[in-house]
Amino acid sequence: MTNYFRPNIDAMASYIPGEQPPRGTQVIKLNSNENPYPPSPAALAVLKNIDGEWLRRYPEPFGEEFRQAASQVLGVPSDWIIVGNGSDELLSVVIRACTEPGRKVVYPIPTYVLYHTLTEAQDAEIAEVAYGKNYELPIEELIAADGAVTFIASPNSPSGQVIPVDELRQLASCLSGVLVIDEAYTDFAEESALAVVKEYENAIAIRTLSKGYSLAGLRLGFGVANPKLLQGLFKVKDSYNIDAIACAVGAAAITDQAYKNGCVAKVKASRTQLASDLKKLGFRVWDSQTNFLLTQPPQGNAEYLYQKLKEQKILIRYFKQPRLEDKLRITVGTDEQNQILVQALSDLIEKGRV
Repeated sequence: MTNYFRPNIDAMASYIPGEQPPRGTQVIKLNSNENPYPPSPAALAVLKNIDGEWLRRYPEPFGEEFRQAASQVLGVPSDWIIVGNGSDELLSVVIRACTEPGRKVVYPIPTYVLYHTLTEAQDAEIAEVAYGKNYELPIEELIAADGAVTFIASPNSPSGQVIPVDELRQLASCLSGVLVIDEAYTDFAEESALAVVKEYENAIAIRTLSKGYSLAGLRLGFGVANPKLLQGLFKVKDSYNIDAIACAVGAAAITDQAYKNGCVAKVKASRTQLASDLKKLGFRVWDSQTNFLLTQPPQGNAEYLYQKLKEQKILIRYFKQPRLEDKLRITVGTDEQNQILVQALSDLIEKGRV
C-alpha cells in the first residue's frame, strides 16, 4: 500500500471531537459545551438579510467588520485583533508560525487535547507538565521548559478553573517564546487575561464566539495580541479565512453584549444549581468558571454512567485518559435538561446500590 503521508502524520492519532448527532435527533446534548440558548436576535437578523453579492465576491481578508466591532467592545485597537475560522484555526496558525521539528510546545495537563494533535501534526517537540493535585498551575516547571509556544487554557478544560492573572504575567515575563492564553470560556469567568496581552508582546489571548455567544456553528474566533506578534501570524493564515457571513453575523453578536450577558447569567445560575444537585447524589464537583462541570461519580464508574446515559439519549463527555478515567465533563444545559440528567443519574446510582 502506498504511503502518502509524512511519518509523524502516519503515526499520530486524530483528534476526536464530542459526538455530533444528526440535526433533528432528539437528544439532550451536554457533551460539547455549546450554549443552550439561541444566538442574539441581532445576529439572526443579519443572517436573514444576507445579500447575494456578499457570496459572489471574496470577503475582506482580515475580517475588518468584525475587528472593528470587537475593538469597540474590548477597548483595544483593531490592529491588535486577528480573526479566525473558529479559535481552533488560530491555535493552528500559532503552531505553524512558531514551531517546527526541534522546537518545543509546552502545556499543563490535563487540558484541551487539540494542543497535542496540532503539535504532532507540525512534528514539533511536546512537553506536557502535570497540573497539581487540585489543578494548581505548575508555573516553575512551565518556565523551566521554556517552549517556543506555551499553551494555557484559562478557564481550563476539562477542570474549569481560571489561572490567576499574576501567574500568567509571571509566565509571560519569563518565557522566551509565545504564551497562548486560550480564553474560549472567558465569557463565563470572573476575570480575563487582556491586561497581560497589553503588557507583554509575546502573549496572545484567543477567544471564540462558540460558547458565550451561542455561535458554535458559525466558526468564528479571534485573538488579541501586540501587532508585532500578529505580523508573523498574518503571514500564515489562509488568505480569505473568514467568510463574509460569519464576519457580519459575528460583528452583530459581539456588539449585543446585553443579550450575551443575559444568557451567561442564566448559565451561571444553572451551573450553581446543577453542581448542588450532583453533590447531593454524592458526586465530587470541581469549582468551575465555565459552562461545564468536571465531576467524579461516587462509585468512580464514569465510563459506565456515560454509556448508560447515551443509551437514554443523554450525551455527556468521557475522556479515557490519565486523571480523567473516573470523571465526567458535563455541559450546563437549560434547567429542564439538567433536571432530566440529574434524575437519570439518580436512577442509575440507585440501581448500582441494589
